[in-house]
Amino acid sequence: MPLVCPGLSRRQLLQRASLLAAGAAPAAWAQPGKSATAGRPLVVAQVVDFSPAQQDVSRDFLVGSRAAWQDINARGGIRGRPVQHLALETDGTAASLRSALDAVKNNPFCVALSGSVGDELAGQAAALLRQDGLRLAHAAPWLQNSSLEVDEQTFPIFASRQEQIAHALKTLALMGLRTLGAVYGSTRDHAAYHVEVERIASQLQLGLQSFQGAGKLRLLGQQLTPTTPAVLLFVGGTPELAEFTQGLQRQARQRYLVALADVNLQTLLQMGAARGAPVIATQPVPLLNAGLPIVRNYRDTLARLYDEAPTPLSLAGYIAARYTFEVLQAVDGPLTRQSALAAFQQRASLDLGGFRVSFNSQRRGSSYVTQSMTSSDGRLVG
Repeated sequence: MPLVCPGLSRRQLLQRASLLAAGAAPAAWAQPGKSATAGRPLVVAQVVDFSPAQQDVSRDFLVGSRAAWQDINARGGIRGRPVQHLALETDGTAASLRSALDAVKNNPFCVALSGSVGDELAGQAAALLRQDGLRLAHAAPWLQNSSLEVDEQTFPIFASRQEQIAHALKTLALMGLRTLGAVYGSTRDHAAYHVEVERIASQLQLGLQSFQGAGKLRLLGQQLTPTTPAVLLFVGGTPELAEFTQGLQRQARQRYLVALADVNLQTLLQMGAARGAPVIATQPVPLLNAGLPIVRNYRDTLARLYDEAPTPLSLAGYIAARYTFEVLQAVDGPLTRQSALAAFQQRASLDLGGFRVSFNSQRRGSSYVTQSMTSSDGRLVG
């Protein structure tokens, strides 16, 4: 059902949809498959951040994961055993995440944690698992933070923020880019990410000017001066970026905006983003119109199970679940927390229908980045 309701923001709509889904169809959060005759269901848990700042990211990612696990169960689960996909919502607080991880810890049938989302939550979950000494595989988290040292039980398969920024700036660097502007959508975004952005800019040998929206992004866009860099990295969500572009439309100087994987360009245009400033958005998954088998399977599965438009974040959630499934399916012998973790720790290379996972020396499984762009006439160019 389309989410259309005058007067409500996208995040309010998403929150309402989440509450409706939770109240009307609780079985969607824990899907036991067709039968339990092959034994108790295996539990794969997913922790998601549904705080106002993250719910548009988390919702799309979760939809993709749910679709994948439903499809996996329809095809027999893991070696004939159904998979209970246990999605645990948090509200962005440390106490909420602690409660979710305690539920995972205390569930003896949970063999892995998969697809933690968003970025801050994924990093916090990795730290808490390590602090608690909980020997549990943390597979395919939405972990964008390139400063985080990946430990022996965390298995990120998506390109980091640093790789996304470098990819987006590669072409612009040919235009003589020397200074980059960093615009933070909120005070929280600045606190969470400014150290990493400063490090990345230094490594790319770029000067950096930083700006904070602090609730006045449209005004900030209007107040940029001729000395402000022409290329601006936006660190924040889709609604904040839309507001910032609306201020930029009064600027005479051409600006280029670089957004990262948490921004949805389709939604950005629907929210009335100004067309004068092209937006280049990176994503650590294939383009939605790619002919790869993983993309075709995702689109077919989503269309069959949900009335949802495909998005890069939803595709990422689907890939996260498929990666988790492939590793668990290959476990030799009884499937337990210990055997699952041992299987993930092999960090074997996998080809997931054209999306290749191959871990490097930093224990990261992919540097794959694509990008899309909004044109001055409001089209999306992949």
